[in-house]
Amino acid sequence: MIGERDLSRLLSELEPELHPGRYVFVSVPGKAPADVHPVVTVTEDDGTTLVLSRAEADTHHLEYDLVTAWITLTVHSALDAIGLTAAVATALAAESIPCNVVAGYYHDHLFVPYDQAQRSMETLRALAAGTL
Repeated sequence: MIGERDLSRLLSELEPELHPGRYVFVSVPGKAPADVHPVVTVTEDDGTTLVLSRAEADTHHLEYDLVTAWITLTVHSALDAIGLTAAVATALAAESIPCNVVAGYYHDHLFVPYDQAQRSMETLRALAAGTL
């Protein structure tokens, strides 16, 4: 199934979903430890970035700086859709909410400071409703 490319449809069908829990970004040398279950993995020259639950990071004594909430935009966006990330980032930036975006094959995932999760959801719902 090909994802949506039309920006107006993408925005009106965002349907953000807030996942329970707290998530953190950590960096490890080489590959992720076998007993760690990240929700995102990015391999870089400087190390492997893992996004995982704060509880799991604490259990494995992995260092992190920022505790985030994980929001999934449940609209099925095409990987070559134009403007979705910019529109979402702009709306959140207007509310002084930092955001890290990760694109999956079907959906975009946002990681925002945990204490700003509800405000982020309100902003995303307003963006979808066209009231921003």
